[in-house]
Amino acid sequence: MHVTALAGGVGGARFLRGLLAHLERSPELRDTTVTVVGNTGDDITLFGLRVCPDLDTVLYTLGSAVNDEQGWGRADESYAVHTELGALGVPPEWFSLGDKDFGTHIARSLWLGQGLSLSEVTARLAQRWGLPQRGVTLLPMTDTPVETHVVLDEGAGPHAVHFQEWWVRLRARVPAQRFVVAGMDRATPAPGVLEAIRSADVVLLPPSNPVVSIGVILGVAGIRDALRGTRAPVVGVSPLVSGRPVRGHADACLAAIGVPATAGDVASLYSDFLRGWLVDEADADTVVPTGVTLRSRGLLMTDVDAAAAIAGAALSLGLELAGK
Repeated sequence: MHVTALAGGVGGARFLRGLLAHLERSPELRDTTVTVVGNTGDDITLFGLRVCPDLDTVLYTLGSAVNDEQGWGRADESYAVHTELGALGVPPEWFSLGDKDFGTHIARSLWLGQGLSLSEVTARLAQRWGLPQRGVTLLPMTDTPVETHVVLDEGAGPHAVHFQEWWVRLRARVPAQRFVVAGMDRATPAPGVLEAIRSADVVLLPPSNPVVSIGVILGVAGIRDALRGTRAPVVGVSPLVSGRPVRGHADACLAAIGVPATAGDVASLYSDFLRGWLVDEADADTVVPTGVTLRSRGLLMTDVDAAAAIAGAALSLGLELAGK
């Protein structure tokens, strides 16, 4: 069996870790392969280095190297380089990279500079973290450089900042007027992305941000059409519990596009291809689009076991809808 997942952020990475745990604990599913299509709209160039936060979070989480407390970055990290950059007055001071994390970004930037595509670079990094050995292929959504920017209306008037500045420095406290993904007009799916969707037995949407993670992936030409046309049922997991994100600022992102922060309204964003929708027990009475099968259970990924149970429930719903 082959499962394809579209993912971004900490929620997506933790769900994927739970999915692998579920597969490895289920004898009948151990031969399952997983392709992850990762969001690259969060990518940013810092200190002359190309940083891919969502791809790296998946790499570190599935590679058992993530800082579990914060959900991103490396475990047992030090910050000597960041401290020295601050002493030299090199901005931005609000985005801290650890010393081991710098190694990833230096390698990526070096290889990109040598002419490798982001897909090729990501495959090298995935090998370092043992993803292929676990049956996982990690693909960026596109090899085209793209960056999400946020239009704000404060102070002197409307202006745009990089998504990371809005998310990390401003903590999404300044209302976003809209999101603009620079480079999206030139973006095409990375090699293997459309094939992974079309050939999947089940497609999963982890509880990632529906606007700046899943929504950005869907903005790449051809990906949404592939989801509409795949024979695989598409099953999503709500990123909201009682109208609030478990972590992050999904509610602020939804407000910027004029969508209420409810599990049902998030499902409506995927109504043209969604077949199954998993919500928290608190949202069991959610109204979903016609043709979507609704299931409810607890959705708090408090540890790997909880995440495995959630991922297992989503996969089971997908197999049920596929008639398997």
